[in-house]
Amino acid sequence: MLRNLADLTIKTKLILSLSFLLVTGFFLTNYLNYRASRHSVRSNIIEHSLPLTRDNIYSEIQTDLLRPIYVSSLMANDTFLKDWAIEGEKNVSQITKYLYEISQKYGFFSTFFVSDQTGNYYHFNGILKRISPRDAHDVWFYDFKKLNQPYDLSVDNNQAADNHLTIFINHRLEDHQGNLLGVTGVGLNMQMVGELLLDYQRRYDRNVYLVDRDGLVKVHKDQDWVDRVNILQREGLNEIAEQVLTVGDEPRFFEYRKDGRTMLLTSRYIPEFKWFLLVEQDESRALAGIRNSFLGNLVFDLAIIVLVLVITIWTINKYQSRLEQLATTDELTQAFNRREFERCFELAVYQSRRKQEAFSVILFDIDNFKGINDQRGHLAGDRILKEVAVIARDCFRKNDLLVRWGGDEFVLLTYGDLHQAQSMAERIRSRVRDLRPDLDGHAAPEAANLVSISCGVAEWVAGETLDQLMTRADRALYLAKSAGRNLTVVLPQGEGAAG
Repeated sequence: MLRNLADLTIKTKLILSLSFLLVTGFFLTNYLNYRASRHSVRSNIIEHSLPLTRDNIYSEIQTDLLRPIYVSSLMANDTFLKDWAIEGEKNVSQITKYLYEISQKYGFFSTFFVSDQTGNYYHFNGILKRISPRDAHDVWFYDFKKLNQPYDLSVDNNQAADNHLTIFINHRLEDHQGNLLGVTGVGLNMQMVGELLLDYQRRYDRNVYLVDRDGLVKVHKDQDWVDRVNILQREGLNEIAEQVLTVGDEPRFFEYRKDGRTMLLTSRYIPEFKWFLLVEQDESRALAGIRNSFLGNLVFDLAIIVLVLVITIWTINKYQSRLEQLATTDELTQAFNRREFERCFELAVYQSRRKQEAFSVILFDIDNFKGINDQRGHLAGDRILKEVAVIARDCFRKNDLLVRWGGDEFVLLTYGDLHQAQSMAERIRSRVRDLRPDLDGHAAPEAANLVSISCGVAEWVAGETLDQLMTRADRALYLAKSAGRNLTVVLPQGEGAAG
């Protein structure tokens, strides 16, 4: 039992060590691969993917939003519009027709001309109103005059189109001497611009928006952000907003934390708008594929580890059983060997003392076995040994033990008193006597009693050692041989070995 516990401990340690090595090896390999892949993807986002997206969007914005600036510039240099304003704005239908044709030709949401002389706000639907410095919606006109810039962009509600939020591209209209005649330009529906940014976001899977130099959001897919949200007040962004809003010729890269996530952001100043293009990406979303692959690999590796351990345990158990069998049994007869007999003797002594149960040993050998080997050969002798062992196993009980003591000698350790052991020895001897072994390919005739055994039986006495017990059993066997063989002799308790 102690040996089994020791074997179990060694096997358990082996399995635990193997499990630790497999789990650690697989985990470290996958983790290092994950770290390398994560670093590679992050570097690619920062150095290539995000800047490329930013520059592509910048180019498309220039194509989509600089076109209105170009058209407003054409309007500001249009001879017709200048002459019409210089001549006193006499025919309103002419200006409305002109503005309408511009709107239809280029597909703008709004086209307009505001006269500095009369204050009239001309729209392709007619005169919208007369502007006034006291009207909050007209402040843009007076602010633009003070700028003394060729053009400017402003975001405001379009009173000519149900107050829809609109980007106005305002351009100065001057006479031939450079005197201000008014402001002309076009308007872009913010909803359309928001859809444009939403299209960018869908295509590039990144958040895209525009802010002015004060950090106020000017263009966003969510119109509730426009002119209401300032990046100086946004969580995480507020820590880097001042750096983002620093005008520079080169695009820049930033990162910040938001809701426990890392956000990667790149910015580029658009001098034509005097706005900043911001493109940001959630790093965790970008790395989700790698993270999921890492977790998937761990699950797959765990399955492999379990399979390897199952195979290993099965193999260890199989070979351990085989090694134990080789270490405790005789390969020819499959009977146990002396080492196992010594262990079982100690166990039998322990149980006898604890439960007051008797046990005995039967020592027997094959009569004239040397003559069989000499006459029939060793293969025949081996065959007889195996058949005798089979007969002995058929006669004893499950908890008894058959041992090959050496050569043609066997020992049977049986739980029972001397009388029970003698009966078992007689059963074995009787069946061996009736044995007709096949020695030369043919069974021996019934008259030929080729095989017999002699048995010596002794019951263990308290305090007796294995050597003492076996000496008494050997003495009984010697008496059986002396009496003519093919006999069972019982040596009563208390009788010692005779010379």
